[in-house]
Amino acid sequence: MVFLNGDAFSDAMKEQVSELIRHRFGGRLDYLIYSVAAPRRTDPDTGATYASVLKPVGEAYRTKTLVFADGGAPEVKEVETQPAEGDDIDQTVAVMGGSDWERWIDHLADRELLAAGFTTAALSYIGSSLTAAIYRQGTIGAAKAHLEQTARILDERLAKLVGGRAVTSVNGAAVTQSSTAIPGIALYVGLLRGVLGDTMTPPVAQLSELWDQLTGARPLDLDEDGRVRLDTWELDPGVQAAVAERWNTATTDTITELADLDWFHAEVRRLYGLAVPGIDYTAPVETDVRWPDSTS
Repeated sequence: MVFLNGDAFSDAMKEQVSELIRHRFGGRLDYLIYSVAAPRRTDPDTGATYASVLKPVGEAYRTKTLVFADGGAPEVKEVETQPAEGDDIDQTVAVMGGSDWERWIDHLADRELLAAGFTTAALSYIGSSLTAAIYRQGTIGAAKAHLEQTARILDERLAKLVGGRAVTSVNGAAVTQSSTAIPGIALYVGLLRGVLGDTMTPPVAQLSELWDQLTGARPLDLDEDGRVRLDTWELDPGVQAAVAERWNTATTDTITELADLDWFHAEVRRLYGLAVPGIDYTAPVETDVRWPDSTS
């Protein structure tokens, strides 16, 4: 395993990865999973820097959201997000759409680093109607639509080039740094967990299923738009109805009964490497640690 720390959008990082593939990993790449979430992207060709925004399209969006007071007590509040304006949509698509994914594939193909049958997948999300106005119908949704359009372009190109393919994988809800920054998502995910409990499919199980499909261990299961769907458990009509019922009745007084906040807290801590069994977090640690050498 090799860790690289740098700007995934830059051509310099793409070239560094290409050199590793060429000299350390046999010169051919079989699979590439693309999942990059960022607030900004600089176009290597023009030098222009784009900034993504999380905004609804057309009109302001008012929704319930989950926040935690200084003492950790949960509160359900209403927030309003103003709609996209100017070039907000284009900027968000430039950062979070498929342009950089396509650039990665072009870079590797130009250097003849794609193995026969090379397969690539980009992670996407659709989500619930409860969050659609800020997500799938918002600026980030426009970027996801562009990502899926890019998959169709790349799929046709790779089929001709190396007998390969490109797909998007629509994954189910999870607690991530990016998802919890979106108004309403933290509340929605907590309520979803409250409905499903331990039957909620964790990210590692979703990605294991994706890997099995990409490698042929299981049949590639695509929807009518050519997307791998790993979110059917989340969008089951019965599940969504139960979440919607809790959403409509969720208040500061009732939230602890409706949402699994202990699980939510644990997931947030896991994001930052905390709450790992056997670790003494009171012990002194070295804070100046060198990034692992890519040659070791």
